[in-house]
Amino acid sequence: VTAPVVPLRAAGDSPAAAREALAAVSRHLDRCKLSARTVRAYKRQAAAYADWLTRNVSAHGDAFADLAGAEGAVTAWKRDMLSARSSPATVNQALAAVTLMYQQAGLRIAVKRVRIPRPGEPGALTSQQEAALRRAAARRGPRDAAIIAVLPDTGARAGECARLDAGDFAITARTGEVRLHGKGDQVRSVPLSRRARELVSAWLDERGRHPGPAWHGQRGPLTISGITQVVLAIGVDADVPGLRPHRCRHTFATRLRQGGADPAQIQALLGHASIDTAARYFRAGPAENAAVIERIFDQ
Repeated sequence: VTAPVVPLRAAGDSPAAAREALAAVSRHLDRCKLSARTVRAYKRQAAAYADWLTRNVSAHGDAFADLAGAEGAVTAWKRDMLSARSSPATVNQALAAVTLMYQQAGLRIAVKRVRIPRPGEPGALTSQQEAALRRAAARRGPRDAAIIAVLPDTGARAGECARLDAGDFAITARTGEVRLHGKGDQVRSVPLSRRARELVSAWLDERGRHPGPAWHGQRGPLTISGITQVVLAIGVDADVPGLRPHRCRHTFATRLRQGGADPAQIQALLGHASIDTAARYFRAGPAENAAVIERIFDQ
């Protein structure tokens, strides 16, 4: 004998229920140990779902009545996002936000995520591009040279680089490391190469060794946007237009793999939650494969 399904709410009041759930998930996100960017994205996606539900209440009045109604509504929303050509990553982020929203309303939905195509070779800079980038940064001055020392030599994300404090650098005559504040309040320490130690030290000598944000410009400390604009400008000077900080991160990971680092080491140094993410750097591209064949067989 199958027990009757008892709805949590009466069908037809899904917009009101969505507003209540939206307020609840907003309060929950404000307490979560997530990055500010992730919190903003989740709130935006949850609000987008609430708006969609209001427009489609005639078809999904039971969106908060029971599990079947909830999953049916979210699946329909997913189809609409895909029809609007939203990327798989965006759709999956939206589904994660709305799943959390439903949890706050007492429903644990399970809507299948969109399959994300397996990434190919990461867009690392070539050795020539990297050298040109470092020369261009040096011409612009100690601050920019230090930023370009940190990004491709530590794999720091743009946000991690922007959050650096002068006290996050521990540099001696022979050793050095930087403390990076990553996603979810995770902190990791990455050793600094001799080159990076020298360039960072030169900038800190000019800046002053007092506590405070490591990077500043004419208008104050550099934000994520400020770091990105610096990298874009240096990229233009180095004839690498459109360069963004994340490509420097790809370059760091690719150099580690080329130097013999294993996936676990790359995972730890990049601060990835999963070793599967680090594994992408072990797929060499056509140019590198051709170079291997030439080195081995054209002796």
